[in-house]
Amino acid sequence: MSVTRIASRYAKSLLDLATEQGKVDKVLEDMKTFNEAAAQRDFELVLKSPIIKSDKKQAILKEIFGGQFDELTMMFLDIIVRKGREPYLAPISKEFLAQYKATQKVSSIRLTTATELDAASLETIKKQLLASAATDENVEIEMVINPDLIGGFVIEFDDKLYDASVAHKLELLRKEFSVNQFEKKM
Repeated sequence: MSVTRIASRYAKSLLDLATEQGKVDKVLEDMKTFNEAAAQRDFELVLKSPIIKSDKKQAILKEIFGGQFDELTMMFLDIIVRKGREPYLAPISKEFLAQYKATQKVSSIRLTTATELDAASLETIKKQLLASAATDENVEIEMVINPDLIGGFVIEFDDKLYDASVAHKLELLRKEFSVNQFEKKM
């Protein structure tokens, strides 16, 4: 079975259980925290290591997250480790966040600009995105600063890219002028 399929099934189970128990917000925060921890290479290697026994992994998870995670989240982590699925915990947490956003109709947008935007400009872009049919009812914007853009912005979401940067327009002009239209071709 593929990693995506495994992660999707476990994430859906956790989301359904959290919804049933009324703990979606707490489990969501737990999964965000876990996702950040799983981004650390050493932590990921511990989870994927076949040398480290499952009881040791359970102890590590309890030590790191025991005091701050909800009981439901800790029981879920315990079950995953007991079933030998701990290498999939990072994809499960990512899939949980994706499924939560889908149920709440939240579009995640990555907005890259050359400089920091003021609140009014950011609000204008957010209103335009909400007015478009391409986004869901809610918009979550992740800001990225890239001075190489020179000016303008780049918006990325749902495998779509809208590039309104000065650097992109200059590249298009460079390509257009690199071809001499008046040169006789043989």
